[in-house]
Amino acid sequence: MFPRARYNQRSNMESPAEIEIRSADHADAVAILRCLTAAFTPYRSEYTTAAFADTVLSRETLQLRLQQMHVLVATVAGNVVGTVSGSCSGEEGHLRGMAVLPEWRGRGVAAKLLAAIEAVLSYDGCKRITLDTTLPLAPAMRFYEKNGYHRSGKISDFFGMPLLEYVKHFSQPV
Repeated sequence: MFPRARYNQRSNMESPAEIEIRSADHADAVAILRCLTAAFTPYRSEYTTAAFADTVLSRETLQLRLQQMHVLVATVAGNVVGTVSGSCSGEEGHLRGMAVLPEWRGRGVAAKLLAAIEAVLSYDGCKRITLDTTLPLAPAMRFYEKNGYHRSGKISDFFGMPLLEYVKHFSQPV
């Protein structure tokens, strides 16, 4: 585990609300599930049933993620408005479950979450971070590209859907 100061960030955004990025714990589970569901429900018809279930998680799969990965949340006034997860193995990191509540999009929440999880994984020794996304998530692809990720060319099967890999390399710690 890392010192909280390494990835706890507070910042004033365009709105007067203060956004805090912090490590998630088991008490955040319901809010994280709510955030994932709200973020991905607009795309549900473009997902297979199994792919959607794997994306929004269940209580059980979220508990596994909390045990196996760094899970961060973005909060405003104590309420979860976004989340992201990541893990590092050797010099390779992988991101999962980036989600921001629809009403909080465009306010810098995703950028703060991404910077925070990259800092955590960089601290873990990662020099390369990958993430996977699906074709319906074109806005997410543009966001990742804007933040230094590019398609690796690897496409895999995600419960009957194409899953596109994105990658970002770091020459120095974030």
